[in-house]
Amino acid sequence: MSEWNRRELGMIGLGAAALATTGPATAAAAASGAGAQPAGNGGPFPPDFLWGCATASYQIEGAVKEDGRGETNWDVFAHTPGRVANGDTGDVACDSYHRYQEDTQLLKAMGVKAYRMSLAWSRIVPEGRGQENPKGLDHYDRVIDDLLANGITPYVTLFHWDLPQALPGGWQNRDTAYAFADYAALVARRLSDRVSHFMTVNELRCFTDLGHMQGIHAPGLKLPPAQVNQVRHHGVLAHGLGVQAIRAHARRGTQVGLADNTSFFVPVIETEAHIAAARKATREVNAMFLTAIMEGRYIDSYLEAEGANAPKVQDGDMKVISSPVDFVALNVYTPSYVRADDAAPGYVVLPHQPSSPRMASPWLYVGPEVAYWGVRCVHDLWQPKALYISENGCSADDQMVDGRVDDPDRVMYLRNYLGQFQRATREGLPLKGYFLWSLMDNYEWADGYGKRFGVHYVDFATLKRTPKLSAQWYGELIRRNALV
Repeated sequence: MSEWNRRELGMIGLGAAALATTGPATAAAAASGAGAQPAGNGGPFPPDFLWGCATASYQIEGAVKEDGRGETNWDVFAHTPGRVANGDTGDVACDSYHRYQEDTQLLKAMGVKAYRMSLAWSRIVPEGRGQENPKGLDHYDRVIDDLLANGITPYVTLFHWDLPQALPGGWQNRDTAYAFADYAALVARRLSDRVSHFMTVNELRCFTDLGHMQGIHAPGLKLPPAQVNQVRHHGVLAHGLGVQAIRAHARRGTQVGLADNTSFFVPVIETEAHIAAARKATREVNAMFLTAIMEGRYIDSYLEAEGANAPKVQDGDMKVISSPVDFVALNVYTPSYVRADDAAPGYVVLPHQPSSPRMASPWLYVGPEVAYWGVRCVHDLWQPKALYISENGCSADDQMVDGRVDDPDRVMYLRNYLGQFQRATREGLPLKGYFLWSLMDNYEWADGYGKRFGVHYVDFATLKRTPKLSAQWYGELIRRNALV
């Protein structure tokens, strides 16, 4: 680790440590070494804090042509030359479709109590709409029953980017949002006797913007701004319709939310002015996504900026989009830093520096304080009933050496981010649980198999899973319910 990293991350740890109350018993334990915890540990997490892991269907399942599964946009995209690194596809992935029981045991061995998994829409409704596929539903019955039999609670995401290819026009077509609602209703009827928490969609900004504006994810389009905004609108409409469908068809007490990769902003200094700037940036930059969902409207600054390119909104859309949720789940990875400014819009987003620390993925800048400020800003702005971290983790250049995979860089990353999530819980913010991304190395979308995010190493030639050092660390954290 460079001297810069060591100094900055050490100061972050000291900031977390300052939150703890040090009494005589703590001092005595520190002096004797008994029960010692690393710097930055603020004691245990809340006793009912939920520890989990997360995966997604296309990234781990494979078996793309088995048991009636329909083709998806990612099947088409991955098989298009030049779209994915090394020509990799999700055809086999981790073969979790066949090895799900083995994967359940990986979770159990770490002591994980919850598993965030996604369903492949095209396994359940191969054409996206119309005839359901009993074999697909039966498969997810078996997966969920196996988790429950091993004391692991499923948290189910309905859509994690793998859209049935047969849906005309994909997300450019408003009808896709209604097809999603029909699918959500079917899943709710089938699974809500055993699944109590559903997330509608995962990362709106990715499957809309990366797929339809930048063209680097499926379906690989570069649309003009007005069409991009309409795709975004169809995405948030699908979420709202999905919430309503689950409410109408699930068993009473079922909770529903979404998993959002909100653009998170960290105040450069914790002063009132900079904190207000971070809050304002969070609201305005996410205007077309989480802000619209939580406030039931597109805010004026967004509409003014987009002008004639603003989305076309039909009567009743915003009421549907803002259907009340039971929780908001956040995918937290990397920060943007902001400072207050006298000129409009009242804040300046600071660029990352060439020396800014990053993990193996070029986009994954390290800034642990985003873990706290992401939770804090979302809470301050919209007061959700409950918050979860639906994803947090990092890529690393993991190597198998003598049958072991030591990944201290990932342990460093997780320890520092979790220290900041702990700050949120100690300040009374309603953070209820954490899902580490990811259970195992998998198909990392356009990066193929070249970026490893798992706490279990997957040999993609043999599909053998091997716990990394980070899996042992996470298991010990869960056992203690405290940073280690």
